[in-house]
Amino acid sequence: MAEPMQTGTEAASPSPSTLDLETYLASYTGVTRIRRLAYIAQASAPHRMDALRMAVAEVKRSTNTALFQELVQISESLCADDSVVPRDSAWVEQVDRKAAQRLEKLESDLNQHKTSLVKESIRFGHNELGDFYYERGEFNTALKCYVRTRDYCTTSKHIIAMCVNVVRASIAMGNFTHVANYVTKAESTPDSVSDAALASQLRLASGLSCLEGKKYKQAARKFLEISADHAPSYAEIASAQDVALYGGLCALASFDRADLRTKLIDAAGFRAFLELCPQVREALHDFFHSRYASCLALLDKLKPDLLLDLHLHDHVEQLYTDIRSKALVQYFSPFVTVDMRLMASAFNVGVEGLEQELAKLIMAGQIKARIDSQAKVLHKRASDQRTATFSTAIKMGEEYTRDMRALLLRINLMRADFIVKGSGDAAGLGPSKSSRQESRPRPALGEPLSYGAEVGL
Repeated sequence: MAEPMQTGTEAASPSPSTLDLETYLASYTGVTRIRRLAYIAQASAPHRMDALRMAVAEVKRSTNTALFQELVQISESLCADDSVVPRDSAWVEQVDRKAAQRLEKLESDLNQHKTSLVKESIRFGHNELGDFYYERGEFNTALKCYVRTRDYCTTSKHIIAMCVNVVRASIAMGNFTHVANYVTKAESTPDSVSDAALASQLRLASGLSCLEGKKYKQAARKFLEISADHAPSYAEIASAQDVALYGGLCALASFDRADLRTKLIDAAGFRAFLELCPQVREALHDFFHSRYASCLALLDKLKPDLLLDLHLHDHVEQLYTDIRSKALVQYFSPFVTVDMRLMASAFNVGVEGLEQELAKLIMAGQIKARIDSQAKVLHKRASDQRTATFSTAIKMGEEYTRDMRALLLRINLMRADFIVKGSGDAAGLGPSKSSRQESRPRPALGEPLSYGAEVGL
């Protein structure tokens, strides 16, 4: 007997994730390691204690005391054992004191550079301040420092470096409007074309921006353009496995069958990413070969881990809904009538649940059909092709007749020299300029022209 479809509460509470944190974090560098651990600590109870301990170990190798305080608050509010992340006021005070001294030195150096009026030194000083604030976790202030370097950029490489720094800080802030703007600015710089590693970074940032805006088809295209050979260059944002997940799921939700084959399955460039994520690869192959039950089962197994992803967790439900709806539409498309019992078996769901899904798709206009609820049969709406063809031909004839009449009218007006060239006054009323010139009396031969006559007024 087919298992009932998961809806409502069941779909919202998937099985616990079996994510191995050490293996998972090995692909990341920089502040994203701590941010991902902090999110996992909040989202997954089984991983909470291990994630907090690993996050504290990471954050104590940096100067980000604000994030350490945040981890302490997460531990106190979510963990029964307060010893998971103990308060370390001495470490916080020591790091803050050293940071204040370094900040004072950096600001003093920047003031000296401004006095010397050397653009390269001023740009370097602002970049150092931005890096300092970025490491401290003050991304908004870091962003302002990076933006200030714009006035001191003298080469295209300086502009690209400024854009990359702004994009990096904006992603950490979650401000993807800035990400899209500065990616476009960097891509329009000539030197960005020749650097393959830089191009991969920018495409990844652009893909995340499209993903955040729920533009899944555009996001898939950006992720598919990333090179697997330069994975270390964007490890501070995402890993190669993330690119396979983001690109594969967005493509499944938005690409048609032809694009899935040419741009994913048969594409040599993206195949390297899919090898790192076998479940996504198998789901793509199953979907393409219409093995929908197997595809959806693989995605369901993958779902608990996806819900722990820093960038993808908000889009998992929508992506899964789009993929399932697309599978139902593709299954029904070649048939005139379909036994819903066989269809439910193919999707490994109950007939009643399938009927509700199909009703929603029919109401949304994605499937042109009607449901025989008693016989459990789905009928395609019969369309009179003969009438539709005649209607299209008549409409085209009417449009052609209207265009020809307008063209003949214009030709006759031009022959009669009956042309309005423009209004003479501000209100758009009165005779045209040409008619006023023709009606004005011409001066006699040898009579001097006035200024108004000379300029045609």
